[in-house]
Amino acid sequence: MSLLSSIFGARPHADLDAASQAAIARWQSIQAVDLRAPLPTQRWLVVDVETTGLDMRRDRLLAIGAVAIDGDAIRMQDSFEIVLRQEKPSGRGNILIHRIGGGEQCEAIEPRAALLGFLDFAGKIPCVAFHAQFDETMLKRAFSENLGIDFATPFIDLALLAPALCHDAPQALHGLDEWVEHFSIAISARHRAVADALGTAKLFQVLLRRAAAQKIGSADELFKLANDQRWLSRIRPH
Repeated sequence: MSLLSSIFGARPHADLDAASQAAIARWQSIQAVDLRAPLPTQRWLVVDVETTGLDMRRDRLLAIGAVAIDGDAIRMQDSFEIVLRQEKPSGRGNILIHRIGGGEQCEAIEPRAALLGFLDFAGKIPCVAFHAQFDETMLKRAFSENLGIDFATPFIDLALLAPALCHDAPQALHGLDEWVEHFSIAISARHRAVADALGTAKLFQVLLRRAAAQKIGSADELFKLANDQRWLSRIRPH
């Protein structure tokens, strides 16, 4: 990406209709969230995606689920779930994981419309995910390929934040299932995007309360803690 693109955002695809271009312009005009604001006032978007596979360069975005958190309160009435239409359904093994059948995939929302809907819902609220690199990469690729824009919203990774805040937890905890089981968090319909987002949101609630108890005062500090954990995990002997 050029320097100008990095400053002003990538240029939307020229073949977008006027309404889509206006929606993108509205999103691009939104001011970035101040991550230095007090943590209890921060709004978050907990995100989970379902995909046609695990290859971040070749597989396709299939569904997006998101749940809003204000402070440390989950707002289920403020949630989002959408399935993106596929030209052909994913394989049987993949369908058995996310339970989005071939008919639902082929009759879902046109990808551009689905992504514009998510853009309108998400604004520029900081996002939360477990193993966030996957969710962030798949979303950024979908926005770039379908709309020609850079979805540059910051993501915090609970796979890094959880061990940084929970020193009393067993070191063997790695996956989302292990962490939610450790805190006795129930997730219904595992691997449906919005259900996974809700389970991740419940884990984030626990971590936000740990952060408050440890006198962490802003989102900025949470991001720093997660980034520090990334470096620690690289140098720690396995």
